Amino acid sequence: MSYEVMARIDALADELFVEGEEAERLGRVADDTTKKMKEAGAIKMLQPKEYGGFESHPREFAETVMRLASLNPSAGWVHGIVGVHPWQLAFADPRVQAEVWGDDDNTWMASPYMPGGLCIPVDGGYTFSGRWQFSSGTDHCDWAFLGALACNADGTPENPPRMLHVVIPRSDYRIIEDSWDTMGLRGTGSKDVVVENAFVPDYRVMDCDEVIDGTAVRNYGRTETLYLMPWSNMFPLGITSAVLGIAEGMLRHANEYQAERINAQGTRIKDDPYTLFAIGEATADLQGARDTLLANVDRMWDLVDAGRTPTFEQRAIGRQTQVQAAWRAVNAIDRVYPRCGGNALRMDKPLQRFWRDAHAGLHHAIHVPGTVFHAATLSTLGAEPEGPLRSMI
Repeated sequence: MSYEVMARIDALADELFVEGEEAERLGRVADDTTKKMKEAGAIKMLQPKEYGGFESHPREFAETVMRLASLNPSAGWVHGIVGVHPWQLAFADPRVQAEVWGDDDNTWMASPYMPGGLCIPVDGGYTFSGRWQFSSGTDHCDWAFLGALACNADGTPENPPRMLHVVIPRSDYRIIEDSWDTMGLRGTGSKDVVVENAFVPDYRVMDCDEVIDGTAVRNYGRTETLYLMPWSNMFPLGITSAVLGIAEGMLRHANEYQAERINAQGTRIKDDPYTLFAIGEATADLQGARDTLLANVDRMWDLVDAGRTPTFEQRAIGRQTQVQAAWRAVNAIDRVYPRCGGNALRMDKPLQRFWRDAHAGLHHAIHVPGTVFHAATLSTLGAEPEGPLRSMI
């Protein structure tokens, strides 16, 4: 079933590309694109079978995100982010699973996980308030995972801080319509959302540390390899895959553009060895980024499938691989785009949109290399990273 999702996307390639231009104008993914993604089952790839999902291998999920992003960057980005949320909901409380998927197993969930809110304990749950930026695809979602800080009864955050993931319905949050105006990924509609004094029952709240270290899924009792995969391998996978797919789309459009182009010196690009070398080198780097990212997924899958629990060092090295793949892909297209001439800057050419979107994807927190590389290197040297160095690993 997983490869049927890819086949459906391939069959609609031309339409999805045109709708990517529409998304840029709208500031969100076009409704027709969302309909196509739902009909293809794109967001159900990591969803449990008992709720109509496919339980796809994460490699297949990553490849499908790349393909969609290469056609329609905004849709690919939303696929990569919204498409991971069913994976986490699969080991949330069964009551919230029934609330989200019971009436419609094609219900989409937004995020983000940044701790933009406060959860104050009350009888039976929490009072929840906050504001979050970067809620990708939020216009098309009916629920959300939102990050929060756990508080004491007086409203002060716990010390040391404890992060929570709160599952909340659309009726309890408000989308700020004019909050997304950016130079890249404009069509993702990654708007701000606001929650004001909503009551959230206990069963709709997950402890962030337990999600990331695997305690949550073990407590739930799931035994499928897919859901035993580390959060730090799964959640970034969709985002990094989208960036790689966007870069692949940029390269394809560049090659189509260069095929008949004559440069300012009157030389056909096909006869220009310097440009051909640059394109060849970039193509190899982009293929290398793809292969490395997918091999990283396979390596972690094999480890988990063999019944082993990945160590922090293994998770950190995996994150390092993901981050490097994204930067390698964007650096590759940076060697191609400047060699496409002045006309490639025109807004009626798709190259500039793909180039902008790929660069915007590097701005996501999961692609910041500093702490990830620091933590991975310390781990390989036998040290134990502490504090912020353990973030999202």
